[in-house]
Amino acid sequence: MRIDVVTIFPDYLKVLDLSLIGKAADRGPLDLHVHDLRDHAHDRHRTVDDTPLGGGAGMVMKPDVWGEALDEVLTAQAPGTPRQVLIIPTPSGEVFTQRTAEDLAGADSLIFACGRYEGIDARVAEHYASRGIEVRELSIGDYVLNGGEVAAVVMIEAIARLLPGVLGNPESLVEESHGAAGLLEYPVHTRPTRWRGLQVDPVLLSGDHGRIARARRDQALTRTVERRPDMIWALDPAGLDREDRALLARLGWAVPAGAEHPVPVRLRNASADDAHALAALAARTFPDACGNVIAPEFLERHIAATLVPELFATWAGDDRVDLVVAELLEPLLAGPDSSFGAEAGASTAPALVGYAAVLREEADSGGERPHGIDPRPACVRPAGGEVVGELSKVYVDATMRGSGLTPALMDAVIRQAAAHGTDLLWLGTHVTNKRAQKAYKRAGFRQVGTRTYNVGGQDAHDVVMTRRTGEGL
Repeated sequence: MRIDVVTIFPDYLKVLDLSLIGKAADRGPLDLHVHDLRDHAHDRHRTVDDTPLGGGAGMVMKPDVWGEALDEVLTAQAPGTPRQVLIIPTPSGEVFTQRTAEDLAGADSLIFACGRYEGIDARVAEHYASRGIEVRELSIGDYVLNGGEVAAVVMIEAIARLLPGVLGNPESLVEESHGAAGLLEYPVHTRPTRWRGLQVDPVLLSGDHGRIARARRDQALTRTVERRPDMIWALDPAGLDREDRALLARLGWAVPAGAEHPVPVRLRNASADDAHALAALAARTFPDACGNVIAPEFLERHIAATLVPELFATWAGDDRVDLVVAELLEPLLAGPDSSFGAEAGASTAPALVGYAAVLREEADSGGERPHGIDPRPACVRPAGGEVVGELSKVYVDATMRGSGLTPALMDAVIRQAAAHGTDLLWLGTHVTNKRAQKAYKRAGFRQVGTRTYNVGGQDAHDVVMTRRTGEGL
């Protein structure tokens, strides 16, 4: 690649003689030329600027001087150069990003026109574009510099390091910030493994490349959420695996089915104000847990008698119940398969899309246990003194399945139950609901037996699973 820089301060560009860019220029991947704009100013003072037409502050760089300089640079190019790009650094240009660098790294010739003062007469860009030359006016950020030289150096380094043969290890480009993954790079460490009381993650010393890759991926996702949430918006869901989605949901981002990008989600404790929305959510999600083995009339009877607003309002006010809800902070527009999206023009209030509940086996002052708690199956055997809780509900809207929300909800409600004194959790899920059983196994639950559960007058057969709250937290 040939790079030409035109400037009134040629010495400013000597920094490019250093490090990898300088070596690339010496070895050949990069053909670098710096030109003094004043060589094309022919008055006694070598003037390159004049006052702005129409008045205003500052000075504007003259088009005739720039035209002569750029014509000479273009003439010096090899005949038939396939892709020539004239780059004008300017704070009013399009933002230069890693994607821009990747695109420009595929050019054959780059010419940087480094303006000063109020900039270069706008007709310069217009003229060369009219001649069929690709013109890019680019900004390196939302701030103003004294001239284009610093911006040119930044862009040249970002572009040149992508050229074959410039970096000693091309793999360095794969996982770095703003690369193809669309994430910030994970934290990096070297020896000593312990420094001033700070110890590196033992996983890095394990030699287990799979665990190391997973840990680094998690760190990259976490860092990007914390520092650049705008980049999370831009992630392609196709590049996110199950572990990615579960972590993102815990960090406040979910990936609904069919969504073009992750969307913000919040996990919080339910309040009595959520009772009607929770009842509606329960009514549309409970049937999926029973497969096709419970007749519709029995399902309807169970929902009408059990999953009512009064139940959820009671739970929200009961200290023995941990009730966590998930809400989309910016609901999606309704689609053909969406049961919760907002119609175009409708309210954009947060939408409840999931909930989880743990009920502790504790009696109140009147000797009553939490409303709606199921009898503990005989196969659930706590150790002496253990406080038992039923993981009564973990449901998410159909569109949110596979989004990472289910494990995030389970993690949140289990942590809360542990903090409130629950030692052993049990749950029942229909024997045909293999999807739920897999999710519970991934969360640390193990099957200990079965139970029969009455659904609106029809018996259902459940798998019973348990786990201790302290395991894996």
